[in-house]
Amino acid sequence: MENPYMARAALPGMRELLAPRITIPRLVDAAHRNAIDKGWYDEPRAFGESIALMHSELSEALEDYRDGKGFTEIWFEGDKPCGIPTELADTIIRIFDLCGHLEIDLEAAILQKMAYNATRPHRHGGKTL
Repeated sequence: MENPYMARAALPGMRELLAPRITIPRLVDAAHRNAIDKGWYDEPRAFGESIALMHSELSEALEDYRDGKGFTEIWFEGDKPCGIPTELADTIIRIFDLCGHLEIDLEAAILQKMAYNATRPHRHGGKTL
């Protein structure tokens, strides 16, 4: 089944950009291009502002959880998807956008960090949470 949002994506060339294989670098590029296209870089944006916006998406996911929404529950307000999965997606989209703007190779950073994490001991750090 085709994703209805891909069929009507506002960003010209989105389908071609992501086809035939979705990769982290392609998603980073697509998220950043969309943010530019929507005017979010018409004026300079501070790094702290970008981090705060990522945090706000996570806070929205937490609020949905606190309101008793299911982890996989998605609902719509008009055409806008809402719910924990959507807020987590928004967080990742904001991360992708910032990485595109700052020219961070997010895929390489993820692979490097996951390789390091695999070497860490069980429940490393000695913390309960």
